[in-house]
Amino acid sequence: MPRSARKAPGEMVFHVINRGVGRRKLFLKEQDYAAFEGILEEVLELVPTRLLAYCLMPNHWHLVLWPRRDGELARFMQRMTITHASRWQRHYDEAGYGHVYQGRFKSFPVQRDEHFLSVCRYVERNPLRSGLVRRAENWRWSSLWRRERVTDEQKRLLSDWPVRRPADWLPLVNRPQTDAELAELRESIARGRPFGSPQWRRATVGKLGLESSIRPRGRPRKHPAANRRA
Repeated sequence: MPRSARKAPGEMVFHVINRGVGRRKLFLKEQDYAAFEGILEEVLELVPTRLLAYCLMPNHWHLVLWPRRDGELARFMQRMTITHASRWQRHYDEAGYGHVYQGRFKSFPVQRDEHFLSVCRYVERNPLRSGLVRRAENWRWSSLWRRERVTDEQKRLLSDWPVRRPADWLPLVNRPQTDAELAELRESIARGRPFGSPQWRRATVGKLGLESSIRPRGRPRKHPAANRRA
């Protein structure tokens, strides 16, 4: 389990992602997507964290969660992934034949400002970016579709955001993000690096013990000895 999830303090937003092992498809038919959404609803009843955005893709999923208490993120994710994996294996008669997921889920903290909007835009734009739909809101298995098209009862799966959603959110999600923005987001996903302003990121790294997420990759450079013998 990511260290950020184990130590996750309440009131901090997290982007969470996981993939099928070997990039195998987690969702082979519509019923698989619907079953996962059903599990989300079940687990939210048991561990009532705040689900702010989500997107289910053929071989992976994204969640944006806003826990209220310390340790809530870890409890929610453990119950959700174990439940989904066990039901998936039973349904496809693969119980005892290996893992469903590639490993433990990845997560990173998100600052509650424009950085939060960038993350939600990235998550809800995923099907459009992958060429699955022509407009992001047409992807049935996402928070964007749910907010735009379903009943008030079904919308209760989603919680209010910590920042105001822009009035032009729909066209904003359908507009491409910059290469620099995507690169920073993907680096946060890959390394569990907090996503926010430099000052906020430094404070969050120290609070959660995530120093490894900001260290340069690769082996440290070797420096010549200060005093070499002639």
